[in-house]
Amino acid sequence: MSSQVVATVGGVPIGVDEVDAREAALRLGRRAAALPRAGTSEGRQLRRWLTQLLVTERVVAVESAALGVTPDAAPAEDELLPDESARLEIGSVAAAAFADPLTRALFVHVTATVEVCDDDVADYHARNPRRFAPRRRASVPALDEVRSAIADHLLAAARRRAFRVWLDARRAALVELAPGYEHPGDPRQPDNTHRH
Repeated sequence: MSSQVVATVGGVPIGVDEVDAREAALRLGRRAAALPRAGTSEGRQLRRWLTQLLVTERVVAVESAALGVTPDAAPAEDELLPDESARLEIGSVAAAAFADPLTRALFVHVTATVEVCDDDVADYHARNPRRFAPRRRASVPALDEVRSAIADHLLAAARRRAFRVWLDARRAALVELAPGYEHPGDPRQPDNTHRH
């Protein structure tokens, strides 16, 4: 007997059994006590999030194969997502997918041509003059003293943004979700609690 399909990626199905297995692994893990109870609204939202992670992993695999990307020499996760702000910028599903070196290698490939210009660096410094000043320094550092730190910061943010946009577009092109497995933030699904 075949498993109920929760999504397809490029026409290839993902079964409910895969979501069940991922949820079971979480419920056996060290953070199990923090998870919502199964069958509740929050528990269904967890399953939707797990579905998003599974389809993202599948999109990464499909796109990596098409682009000839392998996980060899992938940077460490904390090089690309050094803090909670970076994880929030890229989104929780993509951030979770970064546990896989293939996702990190694909990120490097997709964002290889992203650049920031000198004007962006100077504008950032003008708006945030003390952002990269050494601790205990009262005066504002000159742009030349902090240029490389600002450029690195802006480039990392631009690369995360570019990858997020690219990944969203690839998911939109390749993924079909079954009813009940919509994105947790989709306002059309009944368990959505995000309100403005």
